[in-house]
Amino acid sequence: MTDSSSLTGDDLASFALTLITSRQNILPRRLAAPGPNEDQVNDMFRAAASAPDHGVVMPWRFVLVPQARREVLADAFGRALSERDASATPEQIAQAREKAFRAPFLALAIARLGPCEPDIDPLERMVSVGAAIQNFLLSAHSMGFGSSLTSGQAMHSAALRQLFALTEGEQAVCCINVGTVSKRKPARLRPDVAEFVSSL
Repeated sequence: MTDSSSLTGDDLASFALTLITSRQNILPRRLAAPGPNEDQVNDMFRAAASAPDHGVVMPWRFVLVPQARREVLADAFGRALSERDASATPEQIAQAREKAFRAPFLALAIARLGPCEPDIDPLERMVSVGAAIQNFLLSAHSMGFGSSLTSGQAMHSAALRQLFALTEGEQAVCCINVGTVSKRKPARLRPDVAEFVSSL
């Protein structure tokens, strides 16, 4: 890992661009042990806390899911599938449960979109949540770890809301998965800037 504190000017800009553009989404099943240690995880969350936060309302929170609690998360994933599909087979429920056991590090990202003071628009707060998550992912990448986000319909389930004690106005956004990359896929083609940038 490059020590960014020794970089200045163009070197720092080049380092940042390389870090950002080289990050890949790695499927949780391709994330193996070892995962980040406690100090590394703390640094990742420090990076998350550096996200833009208009009004300083901290519109995010994160809940760690240690290995000892993966079974209860698996139960919630299984119940979430049963909630929305009463005809789900035992095999399908087992597949839903298995998602809780893949990456060595797992946390749930939660958006806090209820009333706040000052009254910051929920859409603006979601931008802040996304920036916090991206900062976390980039920090993990800078340490040599792979990472990914996983979501799906379970994020809206009663089972998940109950397990994570979500209050009114809170919404589960995604699971953050981090670990050592066991298999890397080819780099994804990024869109050309001209495809999504225009001038007024």
